[in-house]
Amino acid sequence: MGGGVHRSGGASSGELVTEALETEPPERRQMRRGGTGAGMRRRALERRSQSGSLTARGGGAAARAKVSGCGWGLAVAGGVGGNWPAFVPVHDASHKAYIGIQNMGTAFTRRFEADYIGSQVPVKLMHMEGLYELFVSKFAYAAMDLSMLPFKVHFKTKLTYRILTYEDEDEAGRADVDISTGEIFESESPGRMQWDDDCPWSEWYSAEDPVKGFELLAIWSERVAESSLDMAELENASPLEADSWFLYPSLPQNLGISDGNTIGFASQLRLLVKALEMSLEAQYVEDFLSVEKSASENLSSSAFIPPPTVLDRVLKDLFHEVTEAQVGFSLDEHKSSRAIKGSPLESLFGQFCLHALWFGNCNIRAIAVLWIEFVREVRWCWEESQALPRMPSNGAIDLSTCLINQKLHMLSICINKKSLQGKGHDIGRHDDSASADLQQNMQIQTKFSASHGAREGFSSNDRKSSARVAGSMMLLRSYKIMHAPITQDPPPMTEDMHEERLQAAEAMGDSFSFSAQLEKDILASDMSAFKAANPDAVFEDFIRWHSPKDWESDCSEKLEESRTYSMEESAYEWPPRGRLSERMSDIGNSWRKIWNEALPLPASEQKPLLDPNREGEKVLHYLETLRPHQLLSQMVSTAFRAAADTLNQTSFGGLKQMTTKMGQLYITMASILKYMQSDNMTSDSEVIKDLSRLCVTFEQVEKLILLAASLHRKFLQSPHLVEAIFSDYYDYYLQEMGTGSSQGHKRKEFDKPQEIQSQDRKVIAGMFTPPTAAQSWRKVTSMGNLLNGNEPISGELIFSKRDRANGSYFDSSTPKHCQQEIETYRMYVSQTSNDLRVALSVASCD
Repeated sequence: MGGGVHRSGGASSGELVTEALETEPPERRQMRRGGTGAGMRRRALERRSQSGSLTARGGGAAARAKVSGCGWGLAVAGGVGGNWPAFVPVHDASHKAYIGIQNMGTAFTRRFEADYIGSQVPVKLMHMEGLYELFVSKFAYAAMDLSMLPFKVHFKTKLTYRILTYEDEDEAGRADVDISTGEIFESESPGRMQWDDDCPWSEWYSAEDPVKGFELLAIWSERVAESSLDMAELENASPLEADSWFLYPSLPQNLGISDGNTIGFASQLRLLVKALEMSLEAQYVEDFLSVEKSASENLSSSAFIPPPTVLDRVLKDLFHEVTEAQVGFSLDEHKSSRAIKGSPLESLFGQFCLHALWFGNCNIRAIAVLWIEFVREVRWCWEESQALPRMPSNGAIDLSTCLINQKLHMLSICINKKSLQGKGHDIGRHDDSASADLQQNMQIQTKFSASHGAREGFSSNDRKSSARVAGSMMLLRSYKIMHAPITQDPPPMTEDMHEERLQAAEAMGDSFSFSAQLEKDILASDMSAFKAANPDAVFEDFIRWHSPKDWESDCSEKLEESRTYSMEESAYEWPPRGRLSERMSDIGNSWRKIWNEALPLPASEQKPLLDPNREGEKVLHYLETLRPHQLLSQMVSTAFRAAADTLNQTSFGGLKQMTTKMGQLYITMASILKYMQSDNMTSDSEVIKDLSRLCVTFEQVEKLILLAASLHRKFLQSPHLVEAIFSDYYDYYLQEMGTGSSQGHKRKEFDKPQEIQSQDRKVIAGMFTPPTAAQSWRKVTSMGNLLNGNEPISGELIFSKRDRANGSYFDSSTPKHCQQEIETYRMYVSQTSNDLRVALSVASCD
């Protein structure tokens, strides 16, 4: 202990003696070779002792040890043993008692004794003053109370405290989850919280705390005691007053493949990949439920289907227990999340995939049951015109998501459109942002019209479907202010609809003309609405509003959009100088033809651009006839993305390594999961192997996330400790990350300590919860030095006594080069509340 920081272990007494010798500074070891003749006093003490043993054991054994010691002591002195110490066991083997001797290479020798008490340690020897008196008894031969004699003794102390881990506490409050059925069995103590109850993954599983605990070493450097009262004073001192604190975290031994007992996202994703392999065995999802068609050996009895109560609970969570906060998609998703073609975390299909990971342990039959019931619930929402939960009912369809999510978004829009049509609401899109400027622009238009002698504006009956005024633009012929109409929303399209139209365009051989034809319905609708909102408008007016780039103004004229009309301004030239672009001026221009054919109809009276009934039924047909491998491929992409997005919400402080690791995970997932979009990807075994390796990488990152979160929660007031511990662990196991397999050899367990500075000691001390009344009954027999009422689990002490060789009664036989202070006695003590190990070394000239 004197030479460094060592953790206590279960070494034998002989090993403890060796440790005490090895930790001694070399210069002191050289000094002690001079000897002092203290062996005379040691033999006098042995004659006085009742037992002859180091800790008062049977005297017969000590006598045998003394006899045997003489024999091999002569051998060592004769050069047989060299300078290495020799030890022999004494007493019964269970006592782990040893004696030894070492030839120092000169006329001096060092003798050793080691003893062990495995149970019923005397109360006196559990305290420092008792150990002090034991050490003094080895060189003091006065027949009086040793506690009253002044002896200058040097000593060092190291106490080890252990923070109770979660597993060491009462686990009566733990909730058990049956992975095969998905059922949750509530504990007997529902009020007891798990360490990760408010972590983002706790909705899906309860993780074992990766931080198994901490060991705290409190070290007092060399002190001098002259009586047992000094030792009693130190025993009553607070560990906060120790010279040094070192914290040893107990962390996971590896980040490789788990043994199968660890439950997390990675373990369930691995099962989902297996289900993907099996998805090619059937043409339809229902085939996995048919006894006749599911004769594959892979579909064994282990593919358990959860009971209806579990299925009902999942469907209820998906469709009937959605709060307003759950409707919107996550706004703090990772910037690389959208590179994965899956469904957003909070979307309906995203939540379905996460539920599927835990439903029936993610076997293919359970997935088939859940999907069929899921589609039935979706059809019920359609037929009853009920809003589809967790899905937006308007807006553009996000083509970067998977096709199932696009289809569900389309269905949600169709349900909303059908519901609005049934209530007689307008189907156009409104822009209310500029409606507040209508009155001001009308005043400007009145002043402008009066200055140009224009006619009065249209009455309210003349204008239909007007949303707002179109800035400061005026109609070319009537000099009236232009109104922007309410128009229909462009019909939403999924990516397969885009592909169908593109294939049709390529088949016709003129993709440009066909693209223009695709826009004809939308363009005609906008023209009709514009005519309804602006009677007497001409084609040039529509172009100025709808396609400003096709209206070419003269260089001398300012853009009309930048004009501001006021009473002080002079009159502008009217009509404005400009013309249509060359494209729009062609005689056969399709836009002018559509304009001439368009009728002035407001959007509410037009034929809808989107037929919600037809498109809604098409979506349901897609969902009900989806091939198993198409379903599973999209589930794999979505499940990986949703699981990563869930972990990404974890709060772990400013750990740069973890932020970088999450970014790398998203990039890796995007590069591998892009092959999920191909219909024949499941026939490629390399893709399955890549997915299996991705599961390993995901598991490593998931373990790091759990570790970072656990450390962050334990050291909220000392974030630099989190960074130090996590950085050391990350660097230590860096070569294991991303290997895709477990290491072939066992690595040494991570045990790097962190030195705790004085400003952090109260934070660490606060992690020691005071013991309960049932745990504190042993305080009377404790070792002292309590930390928040917690006694140390072990203690190590080193006592030493130093003498000067010159001027003593053995001065005549002492070599001249040893006329200095040397260490004559040294005792090493290792103790717990249940056992005691003592090792003594004595240097002498006899």
